Amino acid sequence: MKKPRVYATEGSIWKSILLTFPMILLILLFTAGGPPDLSTPEKSIAFLTTFFFLITLFFLILYTGKTDRYRAIGFVTLALFFALTFIVNLIKARGSMTFSQENLLACEIPFCHIVTTMIIIPAVITNSIIFPGSIIGGFASIASMLVIVIGVSLALGRGFCSWGCFYGGWDDGTSRLAHKPRIKKVNPVFRWFSFAVLLVIALISAMTLNPAYCDWLCPFKTVTEFEKVTSFSILMKTIVFLSLFVALVIILPVLTGKRFQCTTLCPMGALLSLTNKINAFDVRINKENCSSCEKCVKACPTLSLTAEDMTAGRPSITCMKCGKCIDACTKSAIHYHIKGTPNNKNYSWARNLFLYPAFLLLVVFLGGTMQSGIILLINLIKTGNLIY
Repeated sequence: MKKPRVYATEGSIWKSILLTFPMILLILLFTAGGPPDLSTPEKSIAFLTTFFFLITLFFLILYTGKTDRYRAIGFVTLALFFALTFIVNLIKARGSMTFSQENLLACEIPFCHIVTTMIIIPAVITNSIIFPGSIIGGFASIASMLVIVIGVSLALGRGFCSWGCFYGGWDDGTSRLAHKPRIKKVNPVFRWFSFAVLLVIALISAMTLNPAYCDWLCPFKTVTEFEKVTSFSILMKTIVFLSLFVALVIILPVLTGKRFQCTTLCPMGALLSLTNKINAFDVRINKENCSSCEKCVKACPTLSLTAEDMTAGRPSITCMKCGKCIDACTKSAIHYHIKGTPNNKNYSWARNLFLYPAFLLLVVFLGGTMQSGIILLINLIKTGNLIY
């Protein structure tokens, strides 16, 4: 059954172009940071490709009414280009993807947003940051990442996990590889596992004054950096994070169609779920239009929708605002909503007001990363070498 049109821009080229125009200016600002650098053919190709790619995605979200379909393209692209550029830059700087004790002592480890979940309690108790990174200077400084985390939490809550997280695109992408999932029924109790992980790693990190999740559990060391194997304990850590990557980021998402790593293991996802309570946007269900077909329940990648949630008229607090349930609903019963406004009115306004900050977050993280990645790929074609 074809979904009824509920958005003013849906199917309207001119309205979609009109609402895309402000985003064009924002994309130009955040991808170029000033006048575009077209000084070399490589930089020109990278900038223009990134610029038109982002504009096209935003236009298609507006014109087709499909949020998740085109969001996911940009989101997966972010994850792939981030891994590529991060790894290449590491190899240029260190000669490999590994870090040593010397790098730790020199505080040369980039600060990841997930570490936020492990530094809060120790910072309050000891007035110190238990992470070997730079406070202000350098790549991915602690201060800059904390500002981003706080800002995103207030603006989008767990929407960060679908629009800005440079890791989330991995299991978002692999969860779409199979046309139909082999495991069709997954117990929604799994959506609470990440809260247990958050509690445990926060307490362990506070007791040991060491970022426990980074040490043992983070599967994304596989596509970023990891400790040089110099002892049996480090070898065990390496086996653990590689196994978690294969299981939670590849195998289970392919089998279930769900984002298993984000749902069950990520402590940052749990922390951001709590901030869903304080930001301006959420997702609501118009029960008058709902036919209880549960297509939205099947579509939700984080098990955030159950029959009980449908009765309550909203997903659980673990909702990532990806829009997949909205795209799946043939009755237009699910929609983005601005808190404090009527539930069943102004669908277009609510969606558009959400899309601007959400897509801008994607632009901020993808814009520069994609340009750098394209330049690397062009040089790979020209020279046969990524490291130049």
